[in-house]
Amino acid sequence: MAKTKTVYVCSECGADSPKWVGKCPACGAWNSYVEERIVTSGPKQPSYSGSEKKKVQPVLLRDITSSEEERIDLKDAELNRVLGGGLVKGSLVLIGGEPGIGKSTLVLQTVMKLKGLKSLYVSGEESGRQLKLRAERLADSEANCYILSETNLEQVLVQAQNMQPDLMIVDSVQTIYSDMIESSPGSVSQVRECSAAILKYAKETGIPVILIGHINKEGSIAGPKVLEHIVDTVLQFEGDQHYMYRILRSIKNRFGSTAELGIYEMRQTGLREVSNPSELLLTQNHEGLSGVSIAATIEGMRPFLIETQALVSTAVYGTPQRSATGFDLRRMNMLLAVLEKRVGFKLAQKDVFLNIAGGLKVNDPAIDLAVISAILSSSLDITIESGICLAGEVGLSGEIRPVNRIEQRITEAEKLGFSRILIPHNNLKESDFAKNKIQIIQVRKVEEAFRYLFG
Repeated sequence: MAKTKTVYVCSECGADSPKWVGKCPACGAWNSYVEERIVTSGPKQPSYSGSEKKKVQPVLLRDITSSEEERIDLKDAELNRVLGGGLVKGSLVLIGGEPGIGKSTLVLQTVMKLKGLKSLYVSGEESGRQLKLRAERLADSEANCYILSETNLEQVLVQAQNMQPDLMIVDSVQTIYSDMIESSPGSVSQVRECSAAILKYAKETGIPVILIGHINKEGSIAGPKVLEHIVDTVLQFEGDQHYMYRILRSIKNRFGSTAELGIYEMRQTGLREVSNPSELLLTQNHEGLSGVSIAATIEGMRPFLIETQALVSTAVYGTPQRSATGFDLRRMNMLLAVLEKRVGFKLAQKDVFLNIAGGLKVNDPAIDLAVISAILSSSLDITIESGICLAGEVGLSGEIRPVNRIEQRITEAEKLGFSRILIPHNNLKESDFAKNKIQIIQVRKVEEAFRYLFG
């Protein structure tokens, strides 16, 4: 007879303890132990594929034949790019993001485009009627898509075995539970074991599976950290619900690069692919406005131009305010210290507000030069001339440091009609200047850039 006992399991690394502890002795995480009920003895978990376990023999590395992985075209250029060229057969893909950001919408509208493939959409959160209403809003419902509103893992895998789909979607993995485990859905044990069983099914049958996952308040995917180790690809769907743009980043990809990202625009009819984000992220008319500069940035492997807005005003209260949206606040404070110490602009008694247009979060250090230029433009109330964009990292001594992939930034600025670009000195070889029609201005220090911009 099966016996149950209560243990405490770390949600980060999966280590267990007979009593609750504040700090995990295995991984060092704080307040990560949750109470779980486990079965000490019971029936073994059955094989869902129905095939007998094969004996595996070691093989020399030189004897293993390598070939390109067979991929499924998802009819979505942005999603294909992030996945590395398409969905690999037999792979397990995890898509995480905040509630309401558009994870289910992205997956459902992708399935609706696959007319020639038979797909199984397992929904543990919505009924078939709800999915039908969403599908009619997104596109026509003529796709060969089957809906299964089920949360029991054994039933899901039995239906998948009988149906043999070309693609399976599980929405979401935190709602799936197994009868073999004595704990509630969404617990560490349930998520770990259910995802392992789904991975086994995907590898044995060669059917790709897309998992949709929730995230916790820290922003990481809910459940044990081993979930991200089990899957082949982890995609993060980011964005602000108050803005229309969404970014799909690749956190882990065994079949492609993790430097790619896709950009979408949220509309009433679903998510629209943004093939040229620079044109959408730039305000068409900002002439005569101070505090605005254009930065040539790179997110992942894609270069695009983005508008940086700053507002500097006299502090009303004793302590000046510092606020940044879409940019690291600590880095902005560092840049303000460089302006005061190295350049001589007194901003200690000024309120400084910084905003990256479009609601995007930018981590590229090459945006530093555009940030301090926008701040100084607002402080002096002098407009930066139109047709100028900037790219450069600012060091603590006031120098402008070289940035990576400067040729792609220059090409993107030239394509969008900019006439001049400020770049770090010696970041580009002299022989490469003749290839570009855009005027390239090289600067060594922050003072040189300010003299050129503001006279």
